[in-house]
Amino acid sequence: MTDPQIAVLMLGLFILVILLGFPICFTLLAMGTFFGYYAYFDPERMSSIFDNRIFDLMVNQTYSVMANDVLTAVPLFLFMGYIVERANIVDRLFYSLQLAARNMPGSMAVAALATCALFATATGIVGAVVTLMGLLAFPAMLKARYNPSFAAGVICAGGCLGILIPPSIMLIVYAATAGVSVVKLYAGAMLPGFLLAGLYMVYVVGRATLNPSLAPKPEKVPGQDLRILPVAIMLLTSFVPLAVLILSVLGAILFGLATPSEAAAIGALGGLVLAGAYRSLTWQRLKEAVYLTVRTSAMVCWLFVGSWTFASVFSYLGGHDVIKDFVLGLELSPLMFLLLAQLIIFLLGWPLEWSEIIIIFVPIFLPMLPHFGIDPLFFGILVALNLQTSFLTPPMAMACYYLKGIAPPHVQLMDIFKGVLPFLSMVFLAMIILYNFPEIALWLPDYFYNR
Repeated sequence: MTDPQIAVLMLGLFILVILLGFPICFTLLAMGTFFGYYAYFDPERMSSIFDNRIFDLMVNQTYSVMANDVLTAVPLFLFMGYIVERANIVDRLFYSLQLAARNMPGSMAVAALATCALFATATGIVGAVVTLMGLLAFPAMLKARYNPSFAAGVICAGGCLGILIPPSIMLIVYAATAGVSVVKLYAGAMLPGFLLAGLYMVYVVGRATLNPSLAPKPEKVPGQDLRILPVAIMLLTSFVPLAVLILSVLGAILFGLATPSEAAAIGALGGLVLAGAYRSLTWQRLKEAVYLTVRTSAMVCWLFVGSWTFASVFSYLGGHDVIKDFVLGLELSPLMFLLLAQLIIFLLGWPLEWSEIIIIFVPIFLPMLPHFGIDPLFFGILVALNLQTSFLTPPMAMACYYLKGIAPPHVQLMDIFKGVLPFLSMVFLAMIILYNFPEIALWLPDYFYNR
């Protein structure tokens, strides 16, 4: 077999092994080492069986990950999100938003989506948002006689906004992989993220208006006083502090007052101060937040070490050139190339998570972008939108499994799958809108950084 054929075999075996359930980061490292040993095997240069350049490559890739300034922001943003989650700040936010929107059709669903969108800017961890909102909002909607499928779709779709709305961990990973400014990427993702959240809300209000039985209006409790002043005070004490923290972090990044890592440090400190102000910062919760931050950061870093080793060997064997020559040989238009790339990413989202797609498969398309005249920043925002589907598309819809793990027994997995399908159509609609109006993603970066 030729080296390019070995590279294609390497990629196929990786997908097969992942489907069998092996850990992704260590699979990447093991396969990169195994095929790399073959690729760099040189008996004339090697003085022993361990004198192979693949081991030097692994050490260099590990050092590169440790020395990458962009990735420093990952544990800090994770810590901010976990502190906000553990401090029970989000439950106050959801309750106050629910009261503020009580006269709107599907008010609890709208409040859940708004809470998810705001919480998404505090943490880019889909599992954390879906789990927390599944424990907080999902039982409340079921108690209010919401249709279980409808309520499940709201929680799953809203929980996935964290990988699109800054400060998203996924955008940091894409920036490090594609060599794009994470600051510009954050600016570019802001409007598309809230566009998608807005489409979700429009859908929810529309469905609740046309079919009120899906989302009945909350019943008034005798003697319950819902005057404007108490609701405003609740919003002031729940929404405003978290919004100020998030806007401070994002504003510092967008206006160039701080690097993403510095802004993430501000956010982590602000999360601690906010939790302390609410008197919900205990030693146990702090330990849990630190533990979860370390565990998730280690997973991300080992993913980078394994994936960069895998990608380097794959490229050395000529795998990237095979795929590039094949795609360019099709003589596609820029639109057809984008459709093909997004279709492949959509299909990969069924068996794989966003991290493997960003680190392994997106770099295959990146060298082709200049040929088709496509801005890597715009391509990254489209990919971020598309990757919403990787958490929502059955049968490997991880957001659905997160929710099923904490849902009441009578809520079946098929009910959850059924509920997320309409929200998938909103994702595709957002991608169509973004393609036809690319200024939605490019206006803020141009306004702040290209004047």
